[in-house]
Amino acid sequence: MKKVKKLIKIDVDKCNGCRACEAICSAFHAEPKYSSSNPDKSRIRVVHDPLRDIFVPVYAGEYTDSECNGKNIYTVDGKTYDECDFCRASCPSRKLFRDPDSGLPLKCDMCEDEPPLKEPKCVEWCLNDALIYETVEEEVEEEEPTRPLEMEVGLEALVKQHGIKAVMETLSRLKS
Repeated sequence: MKKVKKLIKIDVDKCNGCRACEAICSAFHAEPKYSSSNPDKSRIRVVHDPLRDIFVPVYAGEYTDSECNGKNIYTVDGKTYDECDFCRASCPSRKLFRDPDSGLPLKCDMCEDEPPLKEPKCVEWCLNDALIYETVEEEVEEEEPTRPLEMEVGLEALVKQHGIKAVMETLSRLKS
């Protein structure tokens, strides 16, 4: 079975740190759309090393409910970076890619919309072409999904933050 995979390739040499990608992402995902811009709600972040003037855009990936075991160190132009600097996951060890109001994990959805957009907003607004949108077809085997559904992940995060009783009371109020 063939599956279309959507990718955003990043050319760090072209990124100038303008953060337009962060602003448009948070505005696009605001409720209602474009009603506000809060970079803390963005699904893309620009990691910045001010001493070397290096900018690295990183977009949000899958949620993981455990911390990784790998704490690799990378050296780029003589500067060392922790593996977390470039990690796309939302995990318990850091607040990056978590909604600041609800604590729920954020994940890049490639700005899926109706009607479909030609490319994600961050790519469209990147004036230096540091973000490149690509679609790739790849062969995949059909298998049963093993990851928790998005709703389960969201509910688990709410229970961890507010407790099961508060979540159940809220759900029962919504039901009526």
